[in-house]
Amino acid sequence: MTGLVWRFLRVQVLNEVQYRANFLVRLLNSALSLVTGVAVLALVFGQVDRLNGWSSQQLLVVMGVFTMMNGFVQMVVMPAALKLLTDIQDGDLDHVLAKPVDAQLVVSVRVVQLWQGLDLLTGAGVVAVAVWLGGGVDPLDLLAFAVSLVLGAVLVHSFLMIITTTAFWFVRLDNVAELFSGIYQAARWPVGIYPGWLRAGLTFVVPIGLAVTVPAEALTSRLTLQTLATQAALALALALTSRALWRAGLRRYSGASA
Repeated sequence: MTGLVWRFLRVQVLNEVQYRANFLVRLLNSALSLVTGVAVLALVFGQVDRLNGWSSQQLLVVMGVFTMMNGFVQMVVMPAALKLLTDIQDGDLDHVLAKPVDAQLVVSVRVVQLWQGLDLLTGAGVVAVAVWLGGGVDPLDLLAFAVSLVLGAVLVHSFLMIITTTAFWFVRLDNVAELFSGIYQAARWPVGIYPGWLRAGLTFVVPIGLAVTVPAEALTSRLTLQTLATQAALALALALTSRALWRAGLRRYSGASA
């Protein structure tokens, strides 16, 4: 199974390398996003010293994690989700289901837009600079960051898969990318700065905020064991929900062979 996944990824990477102009376009977009983000932080901290307890250096960590996670979404998760939507609508999912492999795993990695991953590198660079400005990081905090970052990726992937899988019932799901992007923008800032009702929504209903805030809290020594456990529990719950909806959707699916 692992070998098959790597073969899918290798083919996608080779395809992307052929279109190097995309690299330049994405590099420009990534640079503009970075400059805009830093400018916004500069404007905010030109008026206040802290934002709900977060310093400018700590919010720079949040911005870096946000950029990293966005790179993961745009490189792997969103392209695969849009391809799945198209296959469900056109009845072309049969090609995947006919293979003796885990179909959900395959549809999750079969489309990779390599150059979108530039945000991963940009975000990692921002995080590194922010940590350096803060005087370094404790090894345990670094470990907690790695764990929470993986859990955040699971949260984002599972949430988007849940949205996409509803196409088995509703078929036409237009503007999924725009919908997710609009929701994800809320993760640009720490969950704690929002009003109580919105904070609860971004934690338990649409837990996108935890995907970014928790890793940032780990690198800024703000993370508690309870918060990490909450993130892990929600990641597991969304992954199981995504799996259950996938199986239920397959029972309803009637592809080209129908």
